[in-house]
Amino acid sequence: MKAIVIYNSQTGFTKRYAQWIAEASKADCLELSEAKKKNMAAYDTIIFGGWACAGGISKLGWFKNNMDKWADKKLIVFCVGGSPIDNPEIIPALHRNFTESEWKKINVFYCPGGFCYEKMSAPSKLMMKMFIKALKAKKDKTEADEEMIKMISSSYDISDKKYIEPVLKCMKES
Repeated sequence: MKAIVIYNSQTGFTKRYAQWIAEASKADCLELSEAKKKNMAAYDTIIFGGWACAGGISKLGWFKNNMDKWADKKLIVFCVGGSPIDNPEIIPALHRNFTESEWKKINVFYCPGGFCYEKMSAPSKLMMKMFIKALKAKKDKTEADEEMIKMISSSYDISDKKYIEPVLKCMKES
């Protein structure tokens, strides 16, 4: 089995997971801008990793636009976000990124990463500031809202190599 891990990373968490997956599976690993120039014919498995942004997966459109021509390959997507793995909103958010027919062709995973405000783009920082401000202004804040405000108000890292295990298991399944 020949596999490639393609990733789009803004602050480094998705890149870290892509490298961990590639290293553990002996797959090739390329940043999306490089992968766009490469012919994927030699690969049996194509893995795409993007970071979570407002319920979406960054640069997922590129992957989805190529899914039909990769119909004979195993397709895996992993999304890296700032939420802990047990956040109940993750699965519904991941589902919204794909149609029902796309779900039948892919395997999708979530990996908790974190926030690194020092490496975030200016628009992303602004979006996060506005989100935090809106959460703080919310009248009837829940305990979960309070916890989120605390969590995303500064940089943190909850990434862990153990979260690649389901991806590696999926790669081995025929």
